[in-house]
Amino acid sequence: MQVNSQLANAIRVALIGGAALSAATTFNTFAAEDTAAAPVERISVTGSRIIREGAVAPTPVTVITGDELLSTGVTNIGEALNQLPALGNTYSLANSGRFIGTSGLNLLDLRSMGTARTLVLVDGKRHVSSSAGTSSVDVNTIPSVWIERVEVITGGASAIYGADAVTGVVNFILKKDINGLDVSATKGWADDSGHNKDRFSLSYGTDFAQGDGNVAFAVEYSAQEQLRAFDRDQTSTSFSSLANKNRPTDNNDPSDPDKIWTPNAGHYTISNAGTFNLDGWKSFNPDGSLRDVYSGQNVDGIRCANCDVTNLNQFVELQPEFERYNINFKANYQLNDNHNVYFEAKYVNSQSTDEGQPAFFFGNPVNNIKIDNAFINPELVALMKANKDSDGNAAPLDTLNIRRFMTDLGARIEDDTRETQRYVVGLEGIVFQDWDYDAYAIYGQTDLERVNKNNLIYDNYTNALDSVLENGVAVCRDQAARDAGCVPVNIFGFGAPSQDAINYINTTSTGTSVIKQTVLGGSLTNSSLFELPAGYAGFSTGVEYRKEESEIFEPSNAAGTFFNALGEDKGDFDVSEVFAEITLPLLADLPMMRQLDLDLAIRFADYSTIGNATTWKTGLSWEVDDQLRVRTTYSEAMRAPNISELYGAESQTFFSVNDSCRAKYLNDLEDPTQRQTNCAALGIPAGFDADYDDKTLEGLSGGNRELKAEESKSFTLGIVYQPDFIDGLSITTDYWNIEIENAISAVGAQDIIDRCVDSKTGVNNEYCSLITRDPASHEITQIRQFSLNIASLEAAGIDFDIGYNFEAFSGDVRTNLIATRLLKRKDFSFQDEPDTFEELAGTAGYAKWQANWSLGYSIDSWDISWRTRFVEGVSLYTDKELALNANPNSNMEFGDYFISDMAVAYNFNSGITLKFGIDNVFNRDLPYGYTGTDTTSSAYDNVGRFFHTTASYKF
Repeated sequence: MQVNSQLANAIRVALIGGAALSAATTFNTFAAEDTAAAPVERISVTGSRIIREGAVAPTPVTVITGDELLSTGVTNIGEALNQLPALGNTYSLANSGRFIGTSGLNLLDLRSMGTARTLVLVDGKRHVSSSAGTSSVDVNTIPSVWIERVEVITGGASAIYGADAVTGVVNFILKKDINGLDVSATKGWADDSGHNKDRFSLSYGTDFAQGDGNVAFAVEYSAQEQLRAFDRDQTSTSFSSLANKNRPTDNNDPSDPDKIWTPNAGHYTISNAGTFNLDGWKSFNPDGSLRDVYSGQNVDGIRCANCDVTNLNQFVELQPEFERYNINFKANYQLNDNHNVYFEAKYVNSQSTDEGQPAFFFGNPVNNIKIDNAFINPELVALMKANKDSDGNAAPLDTLNIRRFMTDLGARIEDDTRETQRYVVGLEGIVFQDWDYDAYAIYGQTDLERVNKNNLIYDNYTNALDSVLENGVAVCRDQAARDAGCVPVNIFGFGAPSQDAINYINTTSTGTSVIKQTVLGGSLTNSSLFELPAGYAGFSTGVEYRKEESEIFEPSNAAGTFFNALGEDKGDFDVSEVFAEITLPLLADLPMMRQLDLDLAIRFADYSTIGNATTWKTGLSWEVDDQLRVRTTYSEAMRAPNISELYGAESQTFFSVNDSCRAKYLNDLEDPTQRQTNCAALGIPAGFDADYDDKTLEGLSGGNRELKAEESKSFTLGIVYQPDFIDGLSITTDYWNIEIENAISAVGAQDIIDRCVDSKTGVNNEYCSLITRDPASHEITQIRQFSLNIASLEAAGIDFDIGYNFEAFSGDVRTNLIATRLLKRKDFSFQDEPDTFEELAGTAGYAKWQANWSLGYSIDSWDISWRTRFVEGVSLYTDKELALNANPNSNMEFGDYFISDMAVAYNFNSGITLKFGIDNVFNRDLPYGYTGTDTTSSAYDNVGRFFHTTASYKF
């Protein structure tokens, strides 16, 4: 089968010319020869294991070349991939430190439906996870210097590649035979801070045994320095939402919101020096003497503006300190004309340091000091003795609660060191003349050492805090603690604690985890199994056995500390699978029907955890003529629960919730009768109120061994148009729709509270059983949260890919636009309530329009590139939230966001290339008042204008 020169040119331009960060989504993944008479190479594309002659991808595939991944100043490929419209910024370096043990991870999230639902492959094969208890792969462990291309397929692909592919697959295709030397070094630095990045890579490969074998190795190093919010003017200002005290009651005018998003605002009732409320809010000078806390005129409970505010941005880290070493080796040897043996090995060491808030006490009675404390100022003693109650009667105090960030005890620091090793050995070739085979074995292992520094020990702290004077010397009151080495601590003023006291109070806790993966598999493929009138049928089948193991070891000395009390997860599962795929040419060479093919695929799996599972896929590819192709697929996929979802031990966590039985929330419904009745049935008195849930409430979270598999349905419909009258133009449009049922999710803590007290059947329900209250104060003391198959998710959208490449001004021009229009993104917290959902499309993290536009120009030895990324403006509130409150805040949205990068490169004839580039050319700001470190704002650059230069040499 042959292809005309126009199609060949389009293929070459899209896949080798490579517009920045994308290529035409429908083209073959290898280039054809630039002549009408040249044969088209047999290729395989993601989404199918069948090798085809001149095939256009049967499913929507976005292709990114390895060179384009590193065309900007990024030093890790995950950062570049996260900028694609199809991928969410769930785990970038900027926001990876949100959870314990995740700092430095870069996990991919197709369609922002969860990293666990995106399958990451290397050369179509599984890769060991990087996060204990999950199947999520840190893509920074993949050698960027060897990446030929990355293929991104949308929609359920479980029938082809197995579980975890309910939203799609990201397949890293590595270069095959590597010959020569390739050295590259990149240095980058930020314009308005000391933040910098470095990357170095070296690859060398050579043939041996008269060309029958090839051996290669690669070494990569990348690093970046820490960037703190205080390092940039743009992110150093604290913001808080303060009540709009001038707002008329029942006013729904958006110009008159409930709260005002205010700069230089925040908490005034807690500080680094210590704050207390006694005859007004007061704090301490460095010498321990008292000073009044200025709360200004704009006061909102515990917050104020332009006052003695505690700027929480002092604890915000925009980018973590990160360092990565990646060593890879590969070899293959052609045994004879039909059989080739191959081997791959890798070792990756990545180290990330995440720095966050120190230990703090915000109304916690642990931080009560006694009137005879060894370090107390006489002025404070006098105030405590002179205290009066609300009626003006004398009410002297023996103790006083101090609210304090323990910043001078040291910020809490987490050092995460991951070591990943992976080995692949296989035999591939041809058997029975027409059958391609591939048999392989894979072993992978990831070890994490998590070191948590400056971890406050509660017992030591309470002993050190309770001090007295003996013979004019400060000592710990408790004799047993004193004998055990207790050192008294002075907390009256920032910088007051001695180093000896700090050493006594703090500890370093070290936790570890290990993840193991073993895979045995093989496949047989025949691209011309038998001939039909419309062409040859293709067939592929295979088997795979996979075992996943994960174990987390928590340090014994972490118990009784400020650090979360975590359970020690341990679990494993194995799965045996058999799969088959067939392509049947139905019609050919008819009017309006140049070729019509039917694709079918099915996979049977037997899990040790959930039993049997079947997934399948069907598709049609209709080639109208040499200009137009129409394609559609429908698939039913599944995701087995991962190890942490099944076996996760109960671990301490904290929730930001509102107690619905408090007086201020009790009547928060159109008809509050049921809530009032249930709260009373729980023994909560009328008028109950306390501000305890303005802080975070303690909870427990864990797995559930009764979980079942998630099930998904995916549908795609697309067209590929390559007009004859415009050489080099390709237009691709694909509609996609994904629905997931039995989605594994934990009931939100607020939902647990509300469903408990709003239940029409009273308080003897499953939700009330998850809540513990103090019998005396009636305050919630604990909420328990576990994984369940209760939710469903829906997403739909349209992908556009337009590439146009042409000659101009004696050079080659490359243009490409890749965009996604998100039509819906619904979360059903309870799938048995189909009318109750949150529509996320158009909210932060789920922009309705996202696009990347690139322009490149090459002439002689020069290459110039420009790329602009666009994120449409989004709301900060869902329709469900706005239905309850139409104008909650003056800050209701993020505006349209454009960010542009450029680079200029010159290729010397000696093989040396020099490149200089600028990311965020116009120094585009973050959304007003945000830092880009959470899922809400992580799609926006928080580094600012960034310069980078690269020198490379190829021989």
